[in-house]
Amino acid sequence: MTQPPHTIVLQPIGVVRNSFTEKPDQPWEGIESEILVDQRWEEALDGIEQFSHILVLFWLDRAEGDRGKELRIHPQRRGDLPEVGLFATRTMHRPNPIGVTAVPLLGRRGTMLRVRGLDALDGSPVLDLKPYLTRGDCWPEATVPWWIRKLWGTS
Repeated sequence: MTQPPHTIVLQPIGVVRNSFTEKPDQPWEGIESEILVDQRWEEALDGIEQFSHILVLFWLDRAEGDRGKELRIHPQRRGDLPEVGLFATRTMHRPNPIGVTAVPLLGRRGTMLRVRGLDALDGSPVLDLKPYLTRGDCWPEATVPWWIRKLWGTS
């Protein structure tokens, strides 16, 4: 089934600020970042500080190469992990380089949100923010394959 091409235009609502212009050697989970939301969206942030966690959607603006060219990859380019389809990974080399991460919201000051664990580089455009909900976003029966547990060191 072929569909006509669509034009999608996204306007960033803000930008990520941290001290990393390339992937750090340390795990993202311990890294704090600021999300600077454009002033025009300040009222839209009202109430977000009542949530412990938020979902951050951002543009992987430094994803290099032919996006989506490789349909099967080894996660994190590790040969000791199985080759899987790119949609079974969190690789940045996606057809549409959109990142999404659930992070603890550490605080808000005006249009600045402080978060921890956001796997986005300094200057990455933020596309959207959503509250993390304990119903719908958290599934106690969710499972992951063995190789994810190996990546996390929780075999």
